[in-house]
Amino acid sequence: MSPRLKLRVSPAAESAVRSGHPWVYGDSLREQNRPGSLGEYAVIYDRQDRFLAIGLFDPDSPLRVRILHVGKPVVLDENWWRQHLRITLHRREGLFDERTNGYRCIYGESDGWPGLVLDRYAGTYVMKLYTGAWLSRLPELISLIEAELHPEQLILRLSRNMQVVAKVGGWTDGKPLISRDIGALRSTVVFEETGIRFEAEVVQGQKTGFFLDQRENRQFIESVAKGAEVLNAFSFSGGFSLYAARGGAISVTDLDISAHALESAQRNVALNRHIPEIAACRFEQIQCDAFEWLARGPRREFEVVILDPPSLARRELERAGAVEAYGRLAMSGIQRVRPGGLLFAASCSAHVSEAEFFEGVRQAARDSGRLFREIKTVGHPADHPVRFAEAGYLKGIYLRF
Repeated sequence: MSPRLKLRVSPAAESAVRSGHPWVYGDSLREQNRPGSLGEYAVIYDRQDRFLAIGLFDPDSPLRVRILHVGKPVVLDENWWRQHLRITLHRREGLFDERTNGYRCIYGESDGWPGLVLDRYAGTYVMKLYTGAWLSRLPELISLIEAELHPEQLILRLSRNMQVVAKVGGWTDGKPLISRDIGALRSTVVFEETGIRFEAEVVQGQKTGFFLDQRENRQFIESVAKGAEVLNAFSFSGGFSLYAARGGAISVTDLDISAHALESAQRNVALNRHIPEIAACRFEQIQCDAFEWLARGPRREFEVVILDPPSLARRELERAGAVEAYGRLAMSGIQRVRPGGLLFAASCSAHVSEAEFFEGVRQAARDSGRLFREIKTVGHPADHPVRFAEAGYLKGIYLRF
């Protein structure tokens, strides 16, 4: 049996780990007693040879160790993992009403589960992995989740960067890990969010099947939509649109380049026709490049304009171009807002900071020459907590013209 993998790191990394940062980079390692294997526990000792932390080791990643625990020595046995999950789930208690059964149960590093996300969609749970370090522990995870949550289905989703290594072990993106319906995998499930019903494409959809992180912004749009004509650019499956409709919007226009997304939005409308305000709203779907339509499309204005594009900077090298693109997009959106109307602009680009994004939208508003008032800026909802800088990606700003 190999001796325990023991590491020592640079003083800067030691300090970062003590302060709660969940990653140790490969270039921070100073001592290592033996080569480590993917997914094994790595114990980090400080300069006085005292226990500092324990985490998951990945020999091929720049993020060499993903921290699980810092402080006093612990044994990561079955009981520790059970308690770890229960504590994580307890953080969500009281966040949602009885009409909501779709939300994030585990948000990676911020919940002490580095590189792992678990989302709930009614009786279906979707676990997404962003590091191969979890693969050898999947049987334990499956057993743990089954015992604590009793899912009807548990679906595995894998980030693109790890699908090759996962396949070696027989794990594939969209694989059912638990299924109560023998031989009947449900790739699309229906869940509720504050009483509105949505489809989640849990096997092949974006993220884990739906954009749960915008729940609170959808609720705010509902609160200001009464009597409004609403434009939902980059509408995806129509989340903002249905909230606006329930809030009393006269009409909602969806813009999306994907026919599949617009068809999903139509199905979501059909799921909610029993809600009088949604039944009364006029829905319009336009398949187009939303950037192009906003800048050069038909001359139409709206009381509420929603700009929620996909990430415009997936890498640091794309950051400067994304900042500029957000500014142009905001200018195009502002030109679609009627006097007295509202603009909501959002960014999910982690490489673009809050300061850069907010200032870009504000500058576009100033350059428009129109008087405006900033209502508020927003970030992550409570089920997507940000406990270290790199976990923050979502930001939004509301302006009234």
